[in-house]
Amino acid sequence: MQPVISTKALTMHFRRCEALTEVDLDIRPGTVFALLGENGAGKTTMIRILTGFQRPTKGTCTVCGIDPQSDPQAVRKQIGYVSDAPALYDWMSVAQIGGFTASFYDQHFLPAYQSMIRRYEIQPEQKIRHLSKGQRAKVALSLSLAHDPSLLIMDEPTSGLDPKVRRSFLESMIDRAATGRTVFLSSHQISEVERVADTIAILHHGRIRLIGDLNEIRESIHQVIIDTDDPLRAISKLNEPAEILMEETQGRSRQLFVRNLDNEMIDTLRMTPGVTDVRCRLATLEEIFVACTSPTPTLEPAAAGH
Repeated sequence: MQPVISTKALTMHFRRCEALTEVDLDIRPGTVFALLGENGAGKTTMIRILTGFQRPTKGTCTVCGIDPQSDPQAVRKQIGYVSDAPALYDWMSVAQIGGFTASFYDQHFLPAYQSMIRRYEIQPEQKIRHLSKGQRAKVALSLSLAHDPSLLIMDEPTSGLDPKVRRSFLESMIDRAATGRTVFLSSHQISEVERVADTIAILHHGRIRLIGDLNEIRESIHQVIIDTDDPLRAISKLNEPAEILMEETQGRSRQLFVRNLDNEMIDTLRMTPGVTDVRCRLATLEEIFVACTSPTPTLEPAAAGH
């Protein structure tokens, strides 16, 4: 099955920074894919490339089988896009902006848009400038979905929204995936990602630090705390396939976040001379995110399940 989004060695250099470096993605149809990263990690640059508004320095990219650099208009007909601050014409009414946008699509757009507006209980005659932030977000989502796109791209879509509106946005993502459509969600909200995503990637300083099935990632990464009799005590090296995402020392304790840890490795740590205790548990997604975005991760992890 052809990926909805495929990137190979995608790189974007600006004059004073490297926004993306060698990014490889393959996103399957029917997936809610979440790109997690701090502000400035490169998430918005990635979206601008996917939508054809930014030409990468090098690498390749296809969206719905189309190169957004060679045919951006064809790509935009296949996608819906919602940002944290949707650009809407304030002087238009809700009905007028729907009619204006409908001129770019087929005859099915306007009835679908009107149906969504009714469901969200927004009055068609209301001016955009008089809408609340939540209402504007609902109008933007309706405009993005009315042409039934194969791919919905959402860039921090719930930023600043109240819990009720946030929930409707999250439900829309799940509904899209259930119909075989794909959602690309850019976010730094860990709790939201856990509720809707089935695949995630963590982006840090333009590089993918971790990528894979969300459940598999949560089940394969452990927090390990090792107590020793001496802060300078050397501990046994973990052999492959174990990968250390982050390691830090606090007094006589070492904290590690490790992927692909097994019982034999834990036993080896416990038998290391000078080790007084080893405690191990599955890490939370928030802890995994912090480990992958720490200033000096010990290793760059590869794709989970690949």
